[in-house]
Amino acid sequence: MGACPTHVPWHDKGAGKTCLKATRGKCPHYCFCVIDDDDELGLRYLRVPTLTTFNLRFYRNGHSVLARALSHEGIDHLPQDNAFSRIAEVARAQELADAFSPGLLHRRPDHYAQQFCPVFDVFGQVYHWSLRQVEHSTDPMFCGEQILVPLYGAISRQAVLAANAGRVSGFLGKKVTPLSAQEIGSRLSTRIGGLCTKHYTGVAGVKVYDKFSRVLRVETTVDDVSFFKHHRKVEHTDGEPARKLASMKKTIYSLIDLREILLGCNQRYLAFLSSLDDPSAGERDLQRLGQPRVGTSPSVKGLNFFDADEQTLLRTLQRGEINNPAASRRVSKPTTTARVSAPRGGELHPERFNIHGWRCADLFKCLSVAPSAMSRQLKRFRVLGAIKKVGHTYRYYLTRPGRAAIAAACSLTRFSIVPAMASTQ
Repeated sequence: MGACPTHVPWHDKGAGKTCLKATRGKCPHYCFCVIDDDDELGLRYLRVPTLTTFNLRFYRNGHSVLARALSHEGIDHLPQDNAFSRIAEVARAQELADAFSPGLLHRRPDHYAQQFCPVFDVFGQVYHWSLRQVEHSTDPMFCGEQILVPLYGAISRQAVLAANAGRVSGFLGKKVTPLSAQEIGSRLSTRIGGLCTKHYTGVAGVKVYDKFSRVLRVETTVDDVSFFKHHRKVEHTDGEPARKLASMKKTIYSLIDLREILLGCNQRYLAFLSSLDDPSAGERDLQRLGQPRVGTSPSVKGLNFFDADEQTLLRTLQRGEINNPAASRRVSKPTTTARVSAPRGGELHPERFNIHGWRCADLFKCLSVAPSAMSRQLKRFRVLGAIKKVGHTYRYYLTRPGRAAIAAACSLTRFSIVPAMASTQ
């Protein structure tokens, strides 16, 4: 059983005429699932109602079409559900996906309507196929779940908080005006497969979710394609054609222009996701630097980011809060790459650590550590890969993994662990 448009007899007492009036009703539907070995469309199905006007619905999935095309050309691929976890020639696969013709989509539904709808020949009419719901996805593939899972877990929650009404409308190529009557919102939902972040404006929306922890799917959906506008030929009532900005037609031949519009929505949303903070790299470095190095010469234990002494040292290296007037004066001199002025009191900022480095003598001014203990700590940090030494000098720098791991550790201890411990007391 399902809802469908239909007609009922109606008598107009004023005009004294009886006619058919359009209305909505419910009736049984037959769903025919079809797959032909010699066909390009792959698996699809036709939904046939049992009430006039026999409004047929034809569904097909572009991933099934692409899988057929890849198999026909002998390109190695691994389909999973309605996604691909591996494609040997990604560029060629994209060319095949872009080459899909709406003409093929027009011929096949006519054939199935004649085969499965028994009144097709009785009325002596042909069907006019229009677009009802369209989804267009962009699927970046990742090497493994150890990369995508922490990345998506972080950006999914940030995306809901960072995407305001203006940004959501911008994803879909719209502007927020005082006359906008459509509801704009975002939501984060939990499904069996994982998290799904969706932003919507009226009948259109863009969402992101992961497939099998290998594919990050960004998908734009629209239930009424006239929501989008583009420059096309418009015929006025007086018969004069003109090219102007108008709502998109619902004919299936609008798929060519609609594909470019929906792809632009996906790309704008991907650009938005790339601007969010990604703590996954820092978390991976944090885990790696916390593991001991066994078998090296000498063997060293991993960093303990929750030890008070080590945490103070790491935060000092991250902030660079060291009083070193001599170093500040040296850095403040003009160079070929940067001009940095010395602050009051000679405080050395993190930017100067990255430019000039630091010495053990700089650390002794902020930390009460014996020289022998400091030397052992620095050697341990070098073995772990958190710092590196400048050749033929006594200066050190934080490495990229070291900076990322320290930032992640500070974020965890400041915003997650400490508040959680305080709330339990």
